[in-house]
Amino acid sequence: MLKAEGEKMKNRGGDSRRQFICRTGKMLAFAATRPWRVNAQTAAATKTRLILLGTGGGPRPRKNSFPSSQVILINKAAYVIDCGNGVAIQLARAGVPLPTLRHVFITHHHSDHNADYGNLLLLAWTSGLQTRVDTWGPPPLTRMTRLFFEMNADDIKTRIVDEGKIPLAPLVQTHELTQGGTVMQDENVKVRCVLVDHPPVKPAFGYRFDSSDRSIVISGDTKYSDALIRLAQGADVLVHESLYVPAIDRLAARVPNGVALKKSILSHHTAAEDVGRVAAAAGVKTLVLSHFVPPDDPEVTDQMWLDGAQRTFKGQIIVGKDLLEI
Repeated sequence: MLKAEGEKMKNRGGDSRRQFICRTGKMLAFAATRPWRVNAQTAAATKTRLILLGTGGGPRPRKNSFPSSQVILINKAAYVIDCGNGVAIQLARAGVPLPTLRHVFITHHHSDHNADYGNLLLLAWTSGLQTRVDTWGPPPLTRMTRLFFEMNADDIKTRIVDEGKIPLAPLVQTHELTQGGTVMQDENVKVRCVLVDHPPVKPAFGYRFDSSDRSIVISGDTKYSDALIRLAQGADVLVHESLYVPAIDRLAARVPNGVALKKSILSHHTAAEDVGRVAAAAGVKTLVLSHFVPPDDPEVTDQMWLDGAQRTFKGQIIVGKDLLEI
């Protein structure tokens, strides 16, 4: 590709050697930031698929990334982990039919992880869902679900009467988690969880999914966590939140509560270097950086995220992007 570009430069005559070198450097830099992006053939050969639906940290709506959510697909069943704003539309964009939803796992009750929990259930139902959905997460998950159905009772009732839909509430079974252990197991996957450290929100969980062909761990939000390291031992993929500490002052400067926000962020997130340490200690094959804090600082490049994690982890590293399949 670079040779062809050089020939074009000669033929056009208008481009300088400096411009060609600049473009070449940009192409190489772009390639370096995505060294482990899975190609279509590899994805097709893998039964268990992981799609990052939202990779930005924090609930504020943004142009370039959605809040935290991901989906694991096994035998046409969808297992959604976290429901940040826009999770249903991101599933649609990823080509995942909403009626295939079978399980929803919430790591903790921050709005960038649960804002569209109820909406996902409602919109899956309006899209044709007729099968049971189990939802898992910390208290008060059951009350949240009931109140959401009450808030939307008129719409739900109208669609049952007018469109012939089956009732929604009986399809949804909630399960509140207060401690680590085995969460559930079906014909596709075994799911376990551990308590992670995300003050002041407690309990907060990380989840591990073991299918017949892959093991995937989702960290949720956490400080450096020994419990998460134990959960992730030998996993194929670890999706871990990531903090770029030098940029937090710029983030804090943009809001009136900047002092408190900075203190909060630094108290319960994991710097990229420490994310690498977690991956190394757990012996995972691939580390995926996600839930970026800050999520949209133009001065923080993909290469900076990579550099941070690569200082402490020598395995495969992917800088997560919305709708990236791994």
